Amino acid sequence: MTAYELPKVWQWEEENSKKGGNRPTAGSRFEQKLPVGDAPFQLYSLGTPNGIKVTIMFEELKELGAEGADYDLYTINIGEGDQFGSDFVEINPNSKIPALVDQSQSPRLDIFESGSILLYLAEKFNQLIPTTIHGRTETLNWLFWQMGAGPYVGGGFGHFFAYAPEFMKYPIDRFTMETKRQLDLLDKTLAQRPYIAGNTYTIADIAIWSWYGRLALGKLYEGSYEFLNLDEYTHLLEWSQRIAERPGVQKGLAAESQSIKE
Repeated sequence: MTAYELPKVWQWEEENSKKGGNRPTAGSRFEQKLPVGDAPFQLYSLGTPNGIKVTIMFEELKELGAEGADYDLYTINIGEGDQFGSDFVEINPNSKIPALVDQSQSPRLDIFESGSILLYLAEKFNQLIPTTIHGRTETLNWLFWQMGAGPYVGGGFGHFFAYAPEFMKYPIDRFTMETKRQLDLLDKTLAQRPYIAGNTYTIADIAIWSWYGRLALGKLYEGSYEFLNLDEYTHLLEWSQRIAERPGVQKGLAAESQSIKE
């Protein structure tokens, strides 16, 4: 392996013409007209861990009988660069899925970042977030924990374990250690209570299950169940399976897999 010499000023050396290729600049790359349906909510997403959070949230709201929670779902193919189109960037200038438009508001309201979307919907419909100060705060503690911790699993462990062009010991060791620490934290927490934030199912469970529950069930990265020795996290595994069996979760996953491809 060639030793890397740190330059005084970093310069990007991977210029490419792909619409979906990563670049060190933000903003739209091409003109785009996104489809718009008649439902109150327009969701532009993909079936990634962050993307499924929102379809699960909508389907859980429907299971609870929430009125006005209808949504149209459209696929944003991040491999093809749809997230860099002008219409999508107008909704989310950070060019990441999911992105949501509440067109029941006037003017329309754009919401991006999965945690922000979950919190917006929970507050709008007064569901899946406790009303007591202690319960609400504990739910938000864990919601924001997932936002901060998740990149170590996805962009860290997942990238170097499953997607990097070659295996590299240092980053795999570093991010595996942190991922297992997080799994142990969740396992210890769930040994004390049935749901992440306490005795009731909340948006914290939705956010965390979409990453860690799917990881615990071996659904994110091939070979990771054995590699991470996930059998040792018995409380996390029980919770993961229990959440997976919820009708709203199953419908949310199905909706994402059958999303409108336009």
